[in-house]
Amino acid sequence: MNGAVTVDQAWGLQNLFPTPASVRPREVELFHQAASLSRMAPPRRRTRTVTVAAGKGGVGKTTIAVNLAMAMSMAGHDVMLLDADMSVANVDVQLGLTPLRHVGHMLEGNCTLQDLIMTGPHGLKIVPGGSGARRLAQLCNGEHAAVIRAFDDLILPPEYLVVDTAAGVSDNVAMFAAAADDVVIVVCDEPASLTDAYALIKILSQDFGVRRFHIVANMVRHASEARRLYEKLARVSERFLDVALDFMGMVPHDERLRQAIRRQSAVVDLWPSSRSAMGFKQLASAVDTWGEPMYPDIGRIAFFSGQSEPVTGW
Repeated sequence: MNGAVTVDQAWGLQNLFPTPASVRPREVELFHQAASLSRMAPPRRRTRTVTVAAGKGGVGKTTIAVNLAMAMSMAGHDVMLLDADMSVANVDVQLGLTPLRHVGHMLEGNCTLQDLIMTGPHGLKIVPGGSGARRLAQLCNGEHAAVIRAFDDLILPPEYLVVDTAAGVSDNVAMFAAAADDVVIVVCDEPASLTDAYALIKILSQDFGVRRFHIVANMVRHASEARRLYEKLARVSERFLDVALDFMGMVPHDERLRQAIRRQSAVVDLWPSSRSAMGFKQLASAVDTWGEPMYPDIGRIAFFSGQSEPVTGW
């Protein structure tokens, strides 16, 4: 009796599920192709975030961020540039772009991050900030966290995300710097530039745990002047703070750079052989020499875990 039941069960299962011979060849082929692609699919790429900051305004921070991102894109990297100077954003101005929406619209839920992305020269992707929106200047930590999370949710994340922050010491700067893999500090040959850069490094290291900084000397006359600025800042920072500074490079005084800004273009694109463009290309090459992030397992999501609030009223 048990044997008969077993035979009947086997016959029923055979009829419920077709044998390989009864499956159409095209279906089998598609199944195997899909399985092969699934096995071959590379793991999701982790974006390396580079935040560009400065202790004070007027040192060329945005110009550094725009041309660094453009030079990296021209070198073959997949780069996205976020204008995180939310209320007085001008990355789009420097590149002659006219965005219809900004980060505030995304935070309100009116669009996605993907909707904000604009494509500039050489495939550089730009995410514009707002301009003249007071509300954007008053984002809370949860709102900064929502912006960061949006990048982690991109279906096709970029290889590099370059973030242009606001000038000076603020929650905006601190949050984006603390969430980045690398922090670039821009200085020039002014006493206030160095003292304010030191103040920014002190706050980021003591209050947010940032321990490594890359220093760029901007608007310098020659390499020895750039090195002298770096050594001044490094000497006092490494003496009184638990930090490591490295000299990333320099961008010399160059009339071509001023002309490119007036023409709303990146100098590396407009005059790629100019002195300043060569400086930016060296900065881009320096990024390729950086080792693994100091805290590669922390990531942006971990840093901002639990910090999220709904926002309204742009």
